[in-house]
Amino acid sequence: MNGAHDLGGAMGFGPVEPEDETVRFHADWEPLVLALTLAAARPGGWSIDESRHARESLPPPVYLTLTYYEIWLAATEKLLVAHGLVGDDELAAGRSLRPAPEAPGPLDAATTARVLATGAPTDRPGPVAPRFAPGDRVRARVMHPRGHTRLPRYVRGRCGTVETRRGAHVLPDARAHGHGECPEQLYTVVFTGAELWGPDADPTTTVSVDAWESYLEPA
Repeated sequence: MNGAHDLGGAMGFGPVEPEDETVRFHADWEPLVLALTLAAARPGGWSIDESRHARESLPPPVYLTLTYYEIWLAATEKLLVAHGLVGDDELAAGRSLRPAPEAPGPLDAATTARVLATGAPTDRPGPVAPRFAPGDRVRARVMHPRGHTRLPRYVRGRCGTVETRRGAHVLPDARAHGHGECPEQLYTVVFTGAELWGPDADPTTTVSVDAWESYLEPA
């Protein structure tokens, strides 16, 4: 979707300021939000794609004024209400007002660590033969979906070169909305800076984007 989250390549937001990768949190409550977000998905049954869409679909005035983990918390609250695990009245009260719905039992510490380390692989058997091969010139489709997508807005309509074929993977656009996995071929496509931002771009700049097959068309 075209939301406030899609800031890649946008002007007016200042330079990217990399942070120390060894510093994971900036406040004591942030690890709790991370734990809550991961734990709530187990009884909630939502996918990582639905979770991303919940964050992306926050209203722009809200999204742009919240910190990173405040965004996670706001999205988790949305999902808890949407899946019937919590009521709006309970969020307002800050406590449970009725018995909790049935949910799977908690994971123990050892199982949790293993699940988080393993992740959830998204590769699937390919439904059709790949349409593109490494070296092919492709254009990212101009698309403005109302729902979730992983195609950045700043590459839409731009031409790039297929660098690698990644095999078939779950299509986030479908799974985010409960439409099944709908696996598609996935490619790494390389775009030059000049193609994305014109002749003023650094001539040495390239941007690699992982793009599902339905995002692409022959150039």
